[in-house]
Amino acid sequence: MLNTFGWSEALQHQFTPLAAEGLIPARIIVQQRGLYEIATDVGELSATLAGKLAYDAEDGAYPVTGDWVAVLARPAEGTASIQHVLPRTSTFIRRASGPAARAQVVAANVDVALLAASMNADLNARRIERYLATAWESGADPVIVLTKADMCADANAHLSEIEAVAMGVPVLPVSAVTGAGLDALRAYLAPGRTAVLLGSSGVGKSTLVNALAGREKMATQAIREDDARGRHTTTHRELVLLPSGALILDTPGMRELGLWDAGDGMSAAFADIEALAAHCRFHDCSHHSEPGCAILEALETGALDAARWKAYGKLQRELDFQNGKEDPKARAESRKVWIRRNKEHRAETKFRKRLE
Repeated sequence: MLNTFGWSEALQHQFTPLAAEGLIPARIIVQQRGLYEIATDVGELSATLAGKLAYDAEDGAYPVTGDWVAVLARPAEGTASIQHVLPRTSTFIRRASGPAARAQVVAANVDVALLAASMNADLNARRIERYLATAWESGADPVIVLTKADMCADANAHLSEIEAVAMGVPVLPVSAVTGAGLDALRAYLAPGRTAVLLGSSGVGKSTLVNALAGREKMATQAIREDDARGRHTTTHRELVLLPSGALILDTPGMRELGLWDAGDGMSAAFADIEALAAHCRFHDCSHHSEPGCAILEALETGALDAARWKAYGKLQRELDFQNGKEDPKARAESRKVWIRRNKEHRAETKFRKRLE
């Protein structure tokens, strides 16, 4: 069974010391409120955390769906206790909602991140940019999936809008109802590879999983008509084995996706802006009023969309604020930068008023 769920020789090599302790490998296929369903070579078992792991694990270190773990199995009882979490090849992390800054691992050990958005009135390029930054940071390969293409009157316009911010990432319009685009999507779901399906509530993730699985595997419900937004349907994370041999991890819809340590992901998601900034005359250009600023020139000529530049700034400030909370030195440096920028803005405003 483990080979079906992606077990490899590399994982077997990592596991050798743990096998000497009498433990067996397993993959978490369902996670729900501290309870786990795991796949092992002795069958599927229900599992809980061993006391030591539950006590010692830090934020982000608790096992999640997709994790490979070492367990003490009790096959006769159909249960097991999770003793260790194996090193992850990729980790999709977001900042948990709430006042306390805390990392929340959404998925682990995935090869492809399917970023789902519905082609309706709630389609938002800024949200896609946020998801792309987090996906690139995770270590998985992102693919943008535009669902409900059969319900969109102007699909080409929506497709062009998202392709403009995708930075070369594949953008696939699909319909789980008509089957349009599903073959193109299946090309990214090779046997033994794991994909995670991420997106807001109501974008049709569970419906898409059902279409790919060829059966009603996940519960579904319609979006609200008044604002085109969805309700939460999936309440847990589940790894589904598709007929093709690929694995797809369905996740609950996220109302918001707070960035967490996604500096490299931002560079990949906004590669066009990073490339422009590299051509500014001054290496510490603030892109506000300096001469020879490539960003300001691109905004003036229309080569850079103002909304995209604004979104980049917003996400960068979010990351800077988060880093500042974690690192006092970074917080102090960020404060100096903002003080300097505010002074420059006030001076520029006064100068313009004098000219008027």
